[in-house]
Amino acid sequence: MAVKFQYNKVSMQAIQKELKIRLSALPTLKSKEAYLRLRIKDEKHRLDRLAQAAEELRASVGPSERLFAEFPPSSLNVVSVHHGEENVAGISIPVLGEIRIDESTTAAALEPGWLPWGRRTVVALLRSIAELDVARERIRRLEYARKKTTQKVNLYEKVQIPEFSDAVRKIKRYLEDVENLEKAAQKITKARQARRGEAA
Repeated sequence: MAVKFQYNKVSMQAIQKELKIRLSALPTLKSKEAYLRLRIKDEKHRLDRLAQAAEELRASVGPSERLFAEFPPSSLNVVSVHHGEENVAGISIPVLGEIRIDESTTAAALEPGWLPWGRRTVVALLRSIAELDVARERIRRLEYARKKTTQKVNLYEKVQIPEFSDAVRKIKRYLEDVENLEKAAQKITKARQARRGEAA
């Protein structure tokens, strides 16, 4: 979309103001884009570590996994999962808070001996899965923000700044041409008046 302007000083000043705003914002946007790229890279490494930890936790269950077929589903109930927010370069991303789990225990004499260990393992797995979900959401939000920032950098750098600069240059040339024509017209008028004065 080309910049609309008029060939006058008011229009030129308005375009120069817009150009100045974009020129001053561009370094900040580029810094934000670079920071978001680094942050996404860190978050992806963190996601890999969390996925590896979850896999190791599952693997640690090993042959005992068959015991979980007897695990009473009613013995654990996820009451709530609290999320906080963290501000990263103006973007709000989630942070996993407390996971409240209600453990309904039966009489210890009636429980199999492995059940307390099983509960701890299930709670750890639930926490691990929640951390993975939050880590994926953090990356999704950061990537969306980075994409929008990159689009804005490209818009400023490749479209708007060149167009505004070109518009200012065109207006300046036009105004200079008008001024030169006026000066030339004045000189011609003075020369005619001088000849008339000599003739009279």
